[in-house]
Amino acid sequence: MAILIGSFLISLGINLFLVPHHLLDGGIIGIALILHYYFDLQTGVCMIMLSIPIFIYAWFYGRNYFYNSFHGLMVSSIFIDWLAPLQSQFSLSIFSSALLGGTIIGLGIGLMLRYQTSTGGTDLIAQFISNATSLNVGIIILIVDGFVVAAGYQALGLKSFLFSCLTISTVGTITSMIVKK
Repeated sequence: MAILIGSFLISLGINLFLVPHHLLDGGIIGIALILHYYFDLQTGVCMIMLSIPIFIYAWFYGRNYFYNSFHGLMVSSIFIDWLAPLQSQFSLSIFSSALLGGTIIGLGIGLMLRYQTSTGGTDLIAQFISNATSLNVGIIILIVDGFVVAAGYQALGLKSFLFSCLTISTVGTITSMIVKK
């Protein structure tokens, strides 16, 4: 149930709030969004392709995470591409979209991580690092997300970069509050 609800929330956050303003989330989703914005590729399909190396690692070093996260990746990728028509159905300011999108995505990711699953990608890496250290998984995700958004700065421009920073800060905060380690 956590996979279904979490994936649905992530998909809503991306399609209703991030994509209309060309905002980024971090991690694999953020990289997939960059590919979507510039090459019009399906975000969910890109997430699957980009996650393959991480899932190979998880297969060998965390089989339980592999199975749980594989399901999360597949469900969230399908929901993201399936709900893509919502991208043009809802319009808020970029500030509101960054906050609401970050909150909804953070709820989805936090819910999934709380029940030992994720969308794979860098969330899976963050879970491995969190288990090996005393760091909160939300903080680790925030750091990784910052690198992805910084990489997107050159392509997206200052406005999208700044509001994407607000988005990932919100995602990290909400995720941390839900997961609490």
